[in-house]
Order: sequence, then C-alpha cells, then structure tokens
Amino acid sequence: MTPSVLEIRSRKPEETIRILEEELAETNREVLALTLELDKRMHELAMAEERYRLLAENAPDVILRYEFTPQRVCTFVNPRITALTGYTPEEYCADSDLALRLVHPDDRSVMEAVFRGESQNPGTTTLRWVHRNGALLWIEQHHSLTRDEQGRPVVMECVARDITDRKRLQEQLLQAQKMEAIGRLAGGVAHDFNNLLTVINGYGGDILDQMSSGEPWYREIEEIHKAGERASSLTRQLLAFSRQQAFSPRALDLNATVTDMDRLLRRLLGEDILLTTVLDSRLGAILADPGYIEQIVMNLAVNSRDAMPDGGKLLIETANVQLEDSSARLHGDIKPGSWVMLAVSDTGCGMDEETQAHIFEPFFTTKPQGQGTGLGLSTVFGIVHQTGGFIQVHSDPGKGTTFRVYFPRAERGNNRAVQSSRAAIPTGTETVLIVEDEDAVRALMISVLKRAGYSPLEARNGTEALRLCENHEDPIHLVISDMVMPEINGPALVKQLKALRPEIKVLFVSGYAANAMGEDAVSNSQTRFLQKPFTAAGLARKVRESIDGT
Repeated sequence: MTPSVLEIRSRKPEETIRILEEELAETNREVLALTLELDKRMHELAMAEERYRLLAENAPDVILRYEFTPQRVCTFVNPRITALTGYTPEEYCADSDLALRLVHPDDRSVMEAVFRGESQNPGTTTLRWVHRNGALLWIEQHHSLTRDEQGRPVVMECVARDITDRKRLQEQLLQAQKMEAIGRLAGGVAHDFNNLLTVINGYGGDILDQMSSGEPWYREIEEIHKAGERASSLTRQLLAFSRQQAFSPRALDLNATVTDMDRLLRRLLGEDILLTTVLDSRLGAILADPGYIEQIVMNLAVNSRDAMPDGGKLLIETANVQLEDSSARLHGDIKPGSWVMLAVSDTGCGMDEETQAHIFEPFFTTKPQGQGTGLGLSTVFGIVHQTGGFIQVHSDPGKGTTFRVYFPRAERGNNRAVQSSRAAIPTGTETVLIVEDEDAVRALMISVLKRAGYSPLEARNGTEALRLCENHEDPIHLVISDMVMPEINGPALVKQLKALRPEIKVLFVSGYAANAMGEDAVSNSQTRFLQKPFTAAGLARKVRESIDGT
C-alpha cells in the first residue's frame, strides 16, 4: 500500500529514502521480468516466423499471396514457383500480369473469375500453366479470398499443386479401360470369325488336298484358301491385341515371313516410302509363333512409317549373328551363342536419348492425343522377350532409327521342319465324340475324322453329350469339345464326362485361346487344346496326339 503524504513527512529522511529505494528496486524487478517475458515472446515469435518461412520456402506446392490495393499485386510467392514456371519469385512479383499470362489461354477465364471473386470461396480450380520453356502443366489451385465491408476483394491466398503426373495416370487408366473394352470386343469378334474361318479354311484345304494343280478351279479355290489364311492372320492379331492369343511356337523361316508380308507392308507404307529387303539366304530358323512374328514386323513398320510423314526409305534385313562372350556382355544379360537378327531401319525423324529411354513403356507415345495407343513397341518388347530374344534401338534425331531384334537360333533338327510341306494326315480307328454347337464346324470335324478312319459321334451341346455317353456301350477314346457352349460349357462338361468315363481323353477347341478360358481347364496331362481356325491336317494331328498322349 502506498503511504500518504503525512506518513512520508512524519518519517525520517533516512527511512523515506530506504522505502523509495525498495519501491524502485521492486519496480526494476517487475520491469526486468516484463522485459525478459517480452524477449521470450519475441524470440518465440521469431522462431515461429522462421518455421513458417522455412515451411513456405520448402513446400512442394506454390504458395501465393495477392493484395488488391486497388490493383492486384503479388506480395509473396515461395521459391517453388521457379520449378513450376521457370520464373523467380522476384520476377513473378514484379510483373502483375504474369499470373494470367502463365495460365493456358483456354483456362484464363477461370483464373480471371477467381481474381474477381466470382468463384466459390474458399474454392478449388483445375487449370493449366505454361512453363517458360513451353511445357504444359496441370495445376490444382486452392484459394481463399478476404473481402472488405463493401464485399470487394482485399487479400487472396493460394496454394497451387502440380498434378501433371496424376492427370497423366488418370488418362492412362482411362485409355487402359478403353483398350480393355475394345479388347473384349475384338476377342469376341475374333471368336465368331474363327468359327466361320474354321469351316472356310477346313473345307478349302480339304478340297485342295484332293485336287491336282492342273484341274479346273484349282487356282480359284487356292485363292479362296489363301484369303481364308490371311483372315486367320487378322483374327490372330485381334486375339493378340485382346491378350487372348495362344502362344504356339514352331520352327519358322523368318525370310519367308518377311516375304509373305511384302505386299501387305507396301500397301501399309504407301507410295511415298520405298521398301527394300535384304535377306540372308543362309538364315537359320527361329522357334516362334508366326502370328507374333508378323505382329513384330507390322508394328515396327508402322512405327517407321509414322516417323516419315513426308516419305523416306524403309530397310528390312535378316542375318545370322554369332555372339561371343565379350560381345554378349556388351548387350547386357544376353547369353553367347547363335542368334537370328531382324533389323528394321528408316530415314525418319529419329529420337533423342530421353525418348529412347521410354519407347518400350506401355502407353508411352510421342504422337498427338488420339493418334497413338502407346502399345505398339511395348507389345513388340513383350513378344521378343517371350521368344527368349532381345531388342536394341539406335536412333539419331533427324537421321532415322534402326531396331534390331535378336531371336535364338533353332536347332538344326527344327530347321528341317521349316522346309517341310504338307505332312500326311495321321489316321486312326478310335471312337471320337465331337461336342460343338456350331453345326457347320461340327460337320467339318465329322467329315475330316471319317476320312481319317475314325468313328465319330456327335452332340450339339453338353446335355446331348452326357446322354450319349450314358447310352453308348462301347469305349469312347476321345471327346472333342468346344469350350464355350450354352447350358454346359466345355470344362464343366468334361468334369461330368470324367465321372462317367475316367479313362476318356480330352481335346478342347475354341476361337479363344486356352489361357483366356482358364489354365485349369487345359492343364491336365490328358487334355489338349486346339485353337480355331484349324485345318483338316491340324485337327487330325491333334486328335492323334491327344489319343496317343504324345
């Protein structure tokens, strides 16, 4: 309690001075405590500001603050702006129009509406920015606007995030979904065509086998048969596209494949591209699926054609290559030995190293939106590796590109198989049950097996097949069943037939590939698979293999 004036006057001077000194000391202690507290608070404030400054400067997103005084001015932007736009924070803040110029012209109206306060507050907008070097970025921008009492914008704070990779993944997912839907459609179309082509090619080949080249109509029937074979090649491509093609490797003459595709390639390339082939006359055989090899040549040729929009030259070469230990190491994990090389070279625009690093990635394409799937070269890469080979690319911008595909060379025994013509149709006397819902296909199979000496039984569906097996007293050595049928499908039918006749052998046929129908259905040692369309000889051979278990 502060003493009164009378109390102070009544005291001795020494006592008054002592009291005042104590009060002054107390006041000093209070001031010191307040000063220390203030210093502490100032230090905490400085630390907080430093933390927030570091957070803002090191944030992965662009942080912006605009003030409307009354013109729009950027008063803060973090260094992340440089990575996304190529401009420094100082350049961005000094140019009030840069905020709009960075936005893609088609999206500027969106940004203008945000600055005018006409968009939702707080809100999120998605737009495109154009980098200083011309690159396009997708930006997700979150903004919050503060207004004055009259509702006019005063301050706006924004956080801009680069979502280019996310948009690319979304587009790739959408593209993949489209491709999957198209693939299912293509697979279904190929399945239906394969049933028709089985009849066309089966009867066509059968008639040719019974004719000599000098007979009337032989050449016309031969052309019909060739057209059917080309159509079969088309369905193989559809099935490969839809990932439903069976992989059936055999000894193959690569020169013959390239030669057979010559007319198709020239029509595909057009008149302004000169196609030249240089084929090694002593080329070794390769072990591969013909349909897949055709797809490799086709995709590489299309890739070269697109790289030469103004015309040019395309060279296809084949050669035997021997890789020793030292040269094999230069090619990575490639085993030394004998290889067969297929090279496709063009005089097109070429590729830089960055593009070459991505060309085999699924969905990667340098073509404009909607003009390329990005699946061509990735499909080539997958097929080559499936055959045990490898692929190399050499390209220079403006000078052209060369793809070299290396296939393992087949053994000499397999090489003889390449030169063989039509083999004799194997025969037999066993009883074969044919279950096929397509009448024309079933009739063809019965005709082929009867001429080969077998005793065929027929059923249009699974119900008829089960009834026939129950009533037939003699052995049934083999059941040939379509895999896709109404009521009871092939695998389900075979399961019931095995309960009645455990010893019966099974041959599945289908316009789809075996792996598309489920591996369990054809994994048994007593089960074989034949893909449509098939020839009479192909059916007879597969029947003999199925019965003999070879």
